[in-house]
Amino acid sequence: MFPNQILNWIGTQEQPTQANEWFDKLNPANGHLLCKVARSRAADIQQAVELAKKAQPAWGDTPAVQRGMILHKIVVGMQNRQSEIAAIVAAETGKSMKEALGETGGAIQCGLFYASEGQRLYGRTTTSGTANKYAMTIRQPIGVAGLIIAANTPIANVAWKVFPALICGNSAILKAAEDTPATAWIFGQIAKEAGLPDGVLSIMQGFGEEAGAPLVAHNDVGVISFTGSTEVGRIINRSAGERFARISLELGGKNPLVVCDDADLENAAKWALLSAFSNAGQRCASTSRIIIFESVYEKFRDMLVEKTGKLKVGTADDCDFGPVINEGQLLNMVAAVQKAKQNGATILCGGERMTDAEHKDGYYMAPTLIENVDPHDEISECELFGPVALLFKVKDFEHALQMANDTPYGLTASIHTQSIHRATRFYDKVQTGVAVVNA
Repeated sequence: MFPNQILNWIGTQEQPTQANEWFDKLNPANGHLLCKVARSRAADIQQAVELAKKAQPAWGDTPAVQRGMILHKIVVGMQNRQSEIAAIVAAETGKSMKEALGETGGAIQCGLFYASEGQRLYGRTTTSGTANKYAMTIRQPIGVAGLIIAANTPIANVAWKVFPALICGNSAILKAAEDTPATAWIFGQIAKEAGLPDGVLSIMQGFGEEAGAPLVAHNDVGVISFTGSTEVGRIINRSAGERFARISLELGGKNPLVVCDDADLENAAKWALLSAFSNAGQRCASTSRIIIFESVYEKFRDMLVEKTGKLKVGTADDCDFGPVINEGQLLNMVAAVQKAKQNGATILCGGERMTDAEHKDGYYMAPTLIENVDPHDEISECELFGPVALLFKVKDFEHALQMANDTPYGLTASIHTQSIHRATRFYDKVQTGVAVVNA
């Protein structure tokens, strides 16, 4: 399934790095070596940018409908190799095959949507302020797009970045996540087989500081689209912003779930655990702060602890979640939980690396619930990107709303209540991009 070495796709050609450097990709479920991966640096990025810049004008001049037809061929290739893609995703991330197939199916649907957008790249005719004059807008490609993705949903992240960039007539350079190199690699192979013109897409392997940073800083890259941590997003914003590049950042969240005193507690518990622990908590939209009315706090807390204790951790299809993506992330998570404990927090369950015979060789974090945490403690404000959720007690709705908004990361939020008044007030006042009711 895996080649021994993962090379860069520079245009339609597989190439090693100019320095012939490599790094190891390990299986997070057992720590075993999966493959060697090309370690790109600035010289390799320069080569890809030059090719992308050369290829973009012809691709941009290709009618959008024809671009969509080529992208549709990529989608067909993904459909034909869905099981193979999913097996790679599962091996690289530690997800179950069932979950990996679901993710791959979602990526295919994304590709179908954007391929069809080639028939809908509308402009607008607008009112002119000058007599006998007309004003209109048309869509034009920016040029070379630099795409940098995370490893949490690797094939979905590839699809979300690549298809929109290409359908709009840009050429693109995808910096693959270093923890999921083979997923990006097989996408490059499928794109080549589909007949994507040479230079329109390059897929570069390597680390952020060595390959991502020169891509972000390159003057010929007109737009940067990044998915990852808030910390790295700030760095990218400064670097690309200095040269006035377009920037799109999808960053982290410290997302609240509010449980009111009139909530269906069973339903709330189901969604709280699903949101907190699915994909091992490695989702930017994951619930990490559970805010509970004090009148139902103890009952709901005990319900969560009981249900968390029954979760199954592993890579089989009947497991609730698998390992985190690498050992460094696991160790940082354990350290953060222990620091919170030293600061007075109570670990209700989990809080440690799983070291039993089944899990000891992988990067498994026990599902963790914590209470008695200061809302402004480090663990309350920083995204851990793992299966860790904090419980907070509040007096009433206004207190819950204030706490939900007390975060710099307003990404998603949810509320569980039987009151339509509370629900509408919540999604009107909560300072997030997405608000959900009873789910």
